[in-house]
Amino acid sequence: MDSLHHHRRLLVLLVLLLLPGAAAAIQFHVSHSDPIAPVILGVTGILFVALVGRFSARKLGLPSVLGELLVGIALGNLAYYFSFDLITVLREGPAIFEAMANLLKGEELELACLNAVGVEGTWHILDILRGPHGNEIMQVAHTVDVFSRYGVIFLLFLVGLDTSIDEMRRVGPDSGRVAIVGVLFPFLLGLLASVLLIEDVKFHTSLFLGATLVATSVGISAMVLQEMKMQQSETARIILGAAVFDDVLGLLMLAIVSGIVVTGSVNLFNILMIVVMATLFLLAAIYLGPFFIRFIVRLFRRLDLIEAKMFVSYLFVMVLAWLANLSGLATIIGAFTAGLILHDAYFDSWNNDRKCPICIKDLIMPLEVILVPIFFVLMGIQVKLETLLQPDVMLLAAGLLVAAIVGKVVAGFGAFGGSNRWAIGVGMMPRGEVGLIFAAIGKSLGVLDDALFSAVVLMVVVTTLLSPPLLKYCLRRCD
Repeated sequence: MDSLHHHRRLLVLLVLLLLPGAAAAIQFHVSHSDPIAPVILGVTGILFVALVGRFSARKLGLPSVLGELLVGIALGNLAYYFSFDLITVLREGPAIFEAMANLLKGEELELACLNAVGVEGTWHILDILRGPHGNEIMQVAHTVDVFSRYGVIFLLFLVGLDTSIDEMRRVGPDSGRVAIVGVLFPFLLGLLASVLLIEDVKFHTSLFLGATLVATSVGISAMVLQEMKMQQSETARIILGAAVFDDVLGLLMLAIVSGIVVTGSVNLFNILMIVVMATLFLLAAIYLGPFFIRFIVRLFRRLDLIEAKMFVSYLFVMVLAWLANLSGLATIIGAFTAGLILHDAYFDSWNNDRKCPICIKDLIMPLEVILVPIFFVLMGIQVKLETLLQPDVMLLAAGLLVAAIVGKVVAGFGAFGGSNRWAIGVGMMPRGEVGLIFAAIGKSLGVLDDALFSAVVLMVVVTTLLSPPLLKYCLRRCD
């Protein structure tokens, strides 16, 4: 045991030593003949930090997403304290790109930054942008942002691939009830917590905070069930089935809330139109998508089977993500829907004489492995501890945490019969990557400021940390 603690202390020390080094590695102090060189250095530095976080989390027995997120928080705040320019820009998130957009529209640079970033951070950002490496830093920041957005699309695509429409029909009423309660209760409790704990809160902000509590990251619970060899139990079946419904309902709620934010008003007709558009998009994708897939499969018949699987998968997920955005929905809804529809059976008749040993998931996984960690590190970098440590923000974070836990635990009682209701509720509790995606969308829409974003990230971290030990306790208690 002493040896284990010794190794863990060494690991923490290694991380603390590597973080400033990684931040220093992505500074720009020399000129480059190739303009892509700073981008390569910056993105690789962020990916290296993600690797440190993932390795540390695995070593400590934590989910990878937590390691990447926490190392991002450490990097963002340490590098900001030591005034590393790239990290300072990345900390501002979508606001910095909004400032650049306003600049291109003709605003003065000072005014554009002031409107997007606010008074506190404007002058530091201006010094960076006007400096000799301002253009290179913005190139790297923009590339990191684009890569992270691609990562989210591929992540939701893989979630969809793991979701079966047939299984959704078979999971039964228990999973449906758990999912409905697990969406409504956290949403209402989050709405209530924001109204009670935030002075003069905007209704749009309350709606989005409630929506972020709806998310469920069932992958963490699935790992616990697998570890305890309970994947085939009734409790596991209800948890996994409810998570599938939860994903669909949560994305639908995200579409509604985002639509309200974009339109700027709570109008029953607008809400109805968003629901109709989302439903029509899902139905059109599910029923027309297979025809499109078969068409492009035939189009690529002369390619190698592995090449065709990769091209068809990439084209289909990107087309649906774009169409979802065109329909007024989030791109991740299109990506999730693409995963629901696409499967390897479309390629069964490609070459009957030889089977392809690699499935679509195996082909997309390398993209996810590279791009998704960049997203999680970027989310961590954008957590500003100086805002989180304010008493009112800590109080809000505590309120959101209570709402997040209670809302999902209560959902477990939607299961009737002899099921382990406590285990089902706890199994729905971790927010993980899905909660972070919701929070990132809220920040990009300007609904969540730095303090609220940091509070939501803290809620995600704590629920993800608490779920595995609590789920194990509930499952053992039932036995």
